[in-house]
Amino acid sequence: MLRIAVPNKGSLSGPASAMLHEAGYRQRKDSKELVLVDGENEVEFFYLRPRDIAIYVGSGRLDIGITGRDLLLDSGANAEEILQLGFARSTFRYATTPGGVTDVKEFAGKTVATSYPEIVRRHLADNTVDASVVRLDGAVETSIHLGVADVIADVVETGTSLRNAGLEVIGEPILDSEAVVIRRAGAGGEDAAAEPKVQQFLRRLQGVLVARRYVMMDYDIRVEHVERAIALTPGLESPTVSPLHHEGWVAVRAMVPSREAQRIMDELYELGARAILTTGIHACRL
Repeated sequence: MLRIAVPNKGSLSGPASAMLHEAGYRQRKDSKELVLVDGENEVEFFYLRPRDIAIYVGSGRLDIGITGRDLLLDSGANAEEILQLGFARSTFRYATTPGGVTDVKEFAGKTVATSYPEIVRRHLADNTVDASVVRLDGAVETSIHLGVADVIADVVETGTSLRNAGLEVIGEPILDSEAVVIRRAGAGGEDAAAEPKVQQFLRRLQGVLVARRYVMMDYDIRVEHVERAIALTPGLESPTVSPLHHEGWVAVRAMVPSREAQRIMDELYELGARAILTTGIHACRL
């Protein structure tokens, strides 16, 4: 069986399980379940702390895992990102009190508090800055007011927590993070037996990602306007065009980006298209 690590809590957990469910895999119904076997799909899911997933995957104990890019990079594990999943997006930034330092180049001799010490150390080294790094497991915003640090480095989603703590973001982003699928670095050629299952798993998740981004659009249009219409709805390879019983009309079907669907429908209507419909896509393979 393919052995897959899934986040057991936090902002990664719910969306990861939802995506796996959409991809056709069983998921746990009880949050206390630590292991779930999906015999039909020949997969075994292990629900682990998001911060530990890269360690298990990098050691080869588990085949693949879902975690955050920030957690992968901070772990230093022998694992690599193989698919971006598009949820749990966040930015890793420095912050301090207003009127303090404004750029990483000014951190020399300062102390930076963070829950991601390896990421910060690498970033400071890349900028040739000699600063101290203190690891805290949470609530790093209070470290400045308590005199533990001069600057903090943390995940920023909306910035509300920082503002409430009287801090402001400074400098350029350290890292843009999101949920990713990971596997042991270089594992592709080492485990030939697992590789087909890994690729099948990735195809399923890619199918979910496409299904979330696109809708299927159908419409009828006169033959003389087809070329202009399919310029608006080119599909992925090309649209399907079928003659209608009513002479001079054809039916067109194509996938279109869901966020552009309403605009495209308006433009098609102006061209003379009628019976314009959109339907959701639940799964696909490209």
